[in-house]
Amino acid sequence: MAAPETATGTTLRYAFGNVLSFFILLQIGVLAFSIRLFSVIKYESVIHEFDPYFNYRVTQFLTKNGIYDFWNWFDDRTWYPLGRVIGGTVYPGLTLTAGTIWWLLNSLNIPLSVETVCVFTAPIFSAFASWATYLLTKEVMGAGAGLTAAALLAMVPSYISRSVAGSYDNEAVAIFALIFTFYLYIKTLNTGSLFYATLNAIAYFYMVCSWGGYTFIINLIPMHVLLCIVTGRYSSRLYIAYAPLVVLGTLLAALVPVVGFNAVMTSEHFASFLVFIIIHVVALAYYIKGILSPKMFKVAVTLVVSVGLVVCCAVIAVLIALVASSPTKGWSGRSLSLLDPTYASKYIPIIASVSEHQPPTWPSYFMDINVLAFLVPAGIIACFLPLSDASSFAVLYIVTSVYFSGVMVRLMLVFAPAACIMSGIALSKAFDVLTRSIKFQLPTRFGNSQVDAGDNSAGSVVAQNDAARIEKSEDKLRERPSKKNKKKEKEKENVEMASLKPKKEKRLLVLPLVASAIAIFLLVILGAFYVVHCVWAAAEAYSAPSIVLTSHSPGGGLHVFDDFREAYAWLSHNTGVDDKVASWWDYGYQTTAMANRTVIVDNNTWNNTHIATVGTAMSSPEKAAWEIFNSLDVKYVLVVFGGLVGYPSDDINKFLWMVRIGGGVFPHIKEPDYLRDGQYRIDSEATPTMLNCLMYKLSYFRFVETDGRGFDKVRQTEIGKKYFKLTHFEEVFTTHHWMVRIYKLKSPKNRIRGKTKKLKSQKASSTSSSRRSGTRKNNPWH
Repeated sequence: MAAPETATGTTLRYAFGNVLSFFILLQIGVLAFSIRLFSVIKYESVIHEFDPYFNYRVTQFLTKNGIYDFWNWFDDRTWYPLGRVIGGTVYPGLTLTAGTIWWLLNSLNIPLSVETVCVFTAPIFSAFASWATYLLTKEVMGAGAGLTAAALLAMVPSYISRSVAGSYDNEAVAIFALIFTFYLYIKTLNTGSLFYATLNAIAYFYMVCSWGGYTFIINLIPMHVLLCIVTGRYSSRLYIAYAPLVVLGTLLAALVPVVGFNAVMTSEHFASFLVFIIIHVVALAYYIKGILSPKMFKVAVTLVVSVGLVVCCAVIAVLIALVASSPTKGWSGRSLSLLDPTYASKYIPIIASVSEHQPPTWPSYFMDINVLAFLVPAGIIACFLPLSDASSFAVLYIVTSVYFSGVMVRLMLVFAPAACIMSGIALSKAFDVLTRSIKFQLPTRFGNSQVDAGDNSAGSVVAQNDAARIEKSEDKLRERPSKKNKKKEKEKENVEMASLKPKKEKRLLVLPLVASAIAIFLLVILGAFYVVHCVWAAAEAYSAPSIVLTSHSPGGGLHVFDDFREAYAWLSHNTGVDDKVASWWDYGYQTTAMANRTVIVDNNTWNNTHIATVGTAMSSPEKAAWEIFNSLDVKYVLVVFGGLVGYPSDDINKFLWMVRIGGGVFPHIKEPDYLRDGQYRIDSEATPTMLNCLMYKLSYFRFVETDGRGFDKVRQTEIGKKYFKLTHFEEVFTTHHWMVRIYKLKSPKNRIRGKTKKLKSQKASSTSSSRRSGTRKNNPWH
């Protein structure tokens, strides 16, 4: 009866563990959702940043006009006079996801607005990402590590920074798609199921729809497949996990309009095709090995490898021929920036000008992942004990993501899940060893070896008797048995040693009781520090929307700066529907979405020449800038200025990028002309070119009237040119805190006035001459 009772107990414990895991995962999902709501609680339900406003505008169009009009939508409100085909230039995953959620809720008579759905999409998918992390880590190292990793990801600041309520950007759903794709790949690798392989291709398709970072997946998985082949870990499961992904995943990726033939024509995808050929060569070699004799196998392998090398060389030659004509060799600018961190600053300043494309600093790692930075190395070591196909993929994931996060701060977002997985594995292994040590030693310490008749008693007995049994078996090995019984005794001793080996290993993992208790206490304290930091980061560092700014006065009061919405509301109510607004590209999406006005450039940055034209206008003297803007049919110019209140992300701080981008297309704009001895200055030592450019004048016009001396709080200096007038522009609106200033292009009055005077003089002369001639005719004295 003992065996059935033991089996029943094991089944009940397993079922209880599954139920407990379910409730823990439910709580983790609630935590991931709720910790991202500080922005709504502290401010209001608004869209954050710049790109999310374009996504919100596209989602509004989708829900109002339907999917077919969305695919064929030509937006004439952006990139005037070029326009933009929206359906073929966006990753539609986020928009389609939010639109589907809105449609389902309204079908269930839950009348939420599109804006509300967009605001809460990211927190919802952060819970999904935590659950996907549990599934992935469980496949790598077990359920305990999975629950720990899921809890860490739910709170990690790096992920919170891109998924707070209102952060309606592509990464809101893309991180979930990334982790879930990796989970299905590992699940297929562990099971060899074609069903999971098909789901993996579909998940990859969703990732392609959601974010351009899908190229990370289609390069990391081939790297892992190649690593398994090189290390002799090829299996049919590996083939099933990879081959359907390449074939079906590539076909599905080509269906996304923004990707199209790039899925097979760009260098980012060539590694997957090359590994696809290699794995078929290896599979053929293993198949031949199973049906041929060793001698024939050598001949066949030589033939297969030779043919495979010829095919690979032919494919490589074709690929080289395809990309040789491209200046970037088939790579996109952002991909080249990852492979060569200096590429963007040398050749593509528009990419280097984006703050999230800059390399991170060391403090940013401790800000975004905190104590996980110390746990990641321990997790990597744990993955090698023992090393499996799944754990080798986790190691490869963390290594590659560390490199990419060091190149571009935005990719800290890709590094965060890997850090959580490794930290979850490390914490799970540590707690496993420490709690086992306490469990083995507590009964002995308190003199009650019968406290637990199950594993505890067995463990304590093993802990007390293992040494004597091992010494006894070793003594037996030293004895010289007779020839008659030598074979039988040797087999018996081998069986006994084999049974003692796992018990000996278990005993070696037992740590002193006091040390184990102190270590658990320190790990709990470390976790508490992590929770406190994550809550602080969610509440203070990453919840403030860029469109509504706050500051704390010395007395402790909260001051709100709502200048951006004030300016966009003014544009919406005081300008014509067809008026064109020029600004730096950072504010294009917001101007179109909130003011409903046509802009010259926006955050899509697809046309470098158009952006360089705006940068050249801002860098030119007033008259030349007026001519450029007038040729583009611009009626209003918007600039952001923070010198009065100390807002650092204003256009003066971004101005050198305008000069660099403009000078990259128009050579007469030279950066040294705006620098004094290599320094960027706006005071009396600034160069005449700097003091006379349009950006300087539009930012500091009437600025001296505020405090009498024109002191810039951002640059911490007095401006160089204080008193000047505008000839071709007139100020029409400045927000309450002077953060947004709007100017109108003056009509060419001087030219009209000159033409009018000329026409009047000609008319007066002709009239006087006709009068004189008439006088001559009628006067008899002449």
